[in-house]
Amino acid sequence: PPGSRPSNAGPDHPMRQVTRLAAFDADGWDAGRRSEVAAVFDGLAPEWHTRASEARADVVNDALDRGGPIPPGPWLELGSGTGLVTPLVAARGPSLVAVDVSAAMLALAPPAAAPRLRADSASLPVVGGSISALVLVNAFLFPREAARVLRPDGALVWVNTFGDGTPIYLAAADVLAALGSEWTGVDSEAGWGTWVVARRG
Repeated sequence: PPGSRPSNAGPDHPMRQVTRLAAFDADGWDAGRRSEVAAVFDGLAPEWHTRASEARADVVNDALDRGGPIPPGPWLELGSGTGLVTPLVAARGPSLVAVDVSAAMLALAPPAAAPRLRADSASLPVVGGSISALVLVNAFLFPREAARVLRPDGALVWVNTFGDGTPIYLAAADVLAALGSEWTGVDSEAGWGTWVVARRG
């Protein structure tokens, strides 16, 4: 995209710290932290629509186009917010459910794009091994829960829309390290963003 990449965050950003905690410290995400994060995003919900951009959509489409085949079946978009990319993800995965911990975000999401579910991505109300794809666009990664809910042939799609300038950011190597040694991935970048699509084995 034209112009300079927005740099919204660095390593000391509070959400960057929570991102690493969620990915690498299973005991660090508790009810108190979940409530704090939900309250932050409840407060941001009214202006979240201003963050929509063609660049955001481009990197998501690139990950879904070039990250390898993703099996059909139920998909979850975790951390879906107000649905900035939900319609384009739903166009690829028609059995998509949009999930967020913030009630205010979900209230502003387009209901026609996908069913909306308020839930903590660290403890999803779904049967183990039942999900074909998890799509996380600037969302927290909870490796144990991802491994639990995904089918053996399922895919995890991780997108940072502004690369390492994204507040909720992990490099591709960190995503794979958090998931564990049995996971492999394809990663690349598009415009300002980076992505990795990870699978077991």
